[in-house]
Amino acid sequence: MKKILVTLPVEARHKAYFENIGKDCVFEYVQSSEVTEAQLQDVSIIIGNVPENMLESAGNLEWLQLNSAGADSYCKPGVLKPGTLLTNATGAYGLAISEYMVGTALMLQKKLNLYYENQRNHHWNDEGSVTSIWGSTTLVIGLGDIGGEFATRMKVLGSHTIGIRRKSGAKPEYLDELYTNEQLDEVIPRADFISLSLPNTPETYHIIDEKRLRSMKKGAFLINVGRGTAIDTDALVKVLNEGHLGGCALDVTDPEPLPPGHPLWDAKNAVITPHISGQYHLQETLERIIRIAGSNLEKFLNGDRLDNLVNFETGYRERQS
Repeated sequence: MKKILVTLPVEARHKAYFENIGKDCVFEYVQSSEVTEAQLQDVSIIIGNVPENMLESAGNLEWLQLNSAGADSYCKPGVLKPGTLLTNATGAYGLAISEYMVGTALMLQKKLNLYYENQRNHHWNDEGSVTSIWGSTTLVIGLGDIGGEFATRMKVLGSHTIGIRRKSGAKPEYLDELYTNEQLDEVIPRADFISLSLPNTPETYHIIDEKRLRSMKKGAFLINVGRGTAIDTDALVKVLNEGHLGGCALDVTDPEPLPPGHPLWDAKNAVITPHISGQYHLQETLERIIRIAGSNLEKFLNGDRLDNLVNFETGYRERQS
């Protein structure tokens, strides 16, 4: 009889859903922050994130289903014992985060951040000309669920969409052009919007450095919802304050949390949020995570291949065959 630890904020109906799938399993429900080492000692399956430093106690763990799309911290050597299956929640966050991205894109483009500051300071100022998503070019770096959903929405609003992925493949309908990482420098200067939804890996560290920031079109906008380490923060502050970019929206920063005295807080046209575009702020995100976990639980118990398996070497979800 397998013990399953669930750390998601479930309701009674969610518990019934899981327990109907795992009729012969024992379920225990606990908040991630309240997990104890004793609870992990005999657990076979974990549904939801737990602190990585506690997983050494989970000697019987066979499979960890994350509630996050990012899995990089669980791929580090020694966090999970060899042979443990790791799956993420890709497919759950595209709706919420892509809407955040469109919202911040419009906020910056229409200078609503400036008008909000004017309102706070009781200033009746005209901030001048704006641009439109219609007729723009959007470069999407990272074509998982989040990047794909953002590209879809920008294309519907009239933007020419360009995608960058690690390996070549068939071009999705939501893209007008598709390239690999090796061609990134060729397409950056064309973009009015550049979005990042990347995990933290050696190849993504500072993928947007000072040289690439300066190669962006003057007045272009940068949006990052993946990991803060994808951007050289010091270089970003410098380029923003020089007025080269139209602005940036950051739901992730490096460092994170951003210290109170960090210069990024006061950088010109920077919109910063505390890593909240996903999580459970939208109820549908939680519902999608639960459906992903329930589907995988059924597959696991039947001995079938799981969806969203994570490659420990790359930190990315393995492509489905």
